[in-house]
Amino acid sequence: MTSHKIGTREEWLAARLELLEAEKELTRRGDELARQRRELPWVRVDKDYRFDTDEGTASLADLFRGRSQLLVYHFMFGPDYTAGCPACSAIADGFNGFVAHLANHDVMLWAVSRAPLAKLQAYEQRMGWTFPWASSYGSDFNPDFHLASSEEQRQSGVGEYNFRAFDLHAAVPADYERPFAEWAATTGTDWATYTQESPGMSAFTLDDGVVYHTYSAYARGLDGLWGMYQWLDRAPRGRNEERSPDDPLNFFRRHDEYDSK
Repeated sequence: MTSHKIGTREEWLAARLELLEAEKELTRRGDELARQRRELPWVRVDKDYRFDTDEGTASLADLFRGRSQLLVYHFMFGPDYTAGCPACSAIADGFNGFVAHLANHDVMLWAVSRAPLAKLQAYEQRMGWTFPWASSYGSDFNPDFHLASSEEQRQSGVGEYNFRAFDLHAAVPADYERPFAEWAATTGTDWATYTQESPGMSAFTLDDGVVYHTYSAYARGLDGLWGMYQWLDRAPRGRNEERSPDDPLNFFRRHDEYDSK
């Protein structure tokens, strides 16, 4: 028997109308935050970043492909990974459909990772993806935008993520050690290697031949990009992220790893 509160249709409607007011307020607040994002000052990008793409070597300006706006998803796939991060993979599952719509709005969408291009291409084929994906292997692009620790940071033990400094050598809590280790193992790495990469997104604009950085977001700032989570947040039991002792990765996997039964 369910332990959840049961009510009449009238009780449900009253509660739903109360929730609707809160949802409307969240929508209005979201609109205001979007306006504030657009009003952030632009920062000129002078460094000559180079990327490997399916069409050859490209600059950051080349990634715009004739458009004036560029969105980059910083996909966690390090040089030592054998597979992409499962969380980034879940987010990227929606990119194939978004690309055409964004392009129609003068926006190019790319994923960028530090792994060599051949690894990205093989994983892309496995996942059935067709969105543009570039390798920043050997570039400062990821460390400069706080998506990978630099050699200097690894030596000092102090990194930066989500606009805050953090301890690169901090120990994993004992109750998290197994699920974190198993999570990292799905990429063919250990936890220390896996966390040399970080997820995020950045926005750029190309104006009169100059590239400007306009916005970046990390951690929970990426929630809105997870199409899966937007649906789960409206499902009766939500995101269902509770970890089972027998299956600590049960809350989601890569789309080709679910039991087909």
